[in-house]
Amino acid sequence: MLHLSIITPEEQLCQQEAELVTLPGALGPFTVLKGHAPLISHLVEGSIRYRTSEGEERLIPIRGGFAHIRENRIECCVEK
Repeated sequence: MLHLSIITPEEQLCQQEAELVTLPGALGPFTVLKGHAPLISHLVEGSIRYRTSEGEERLIPIRGGFAHIRENRIECCVEK
């Protein structure tokens, strides 16, 4: 399982366990699964999509930001 945290300068948007997360990277969208290599990525306008541990698909639209991925944790600081 992945731990997903999404914040803006004003608020916390998401603090959730997820099976997979798809992020809108600057070079195109990419999906993060458990065991992903450490990475820092610039995010562009689009949507963060993730699947909860219950199998529910969720979507958070963003205008851009950054993602830090390490040790099955995804921390995103975004503009909404």
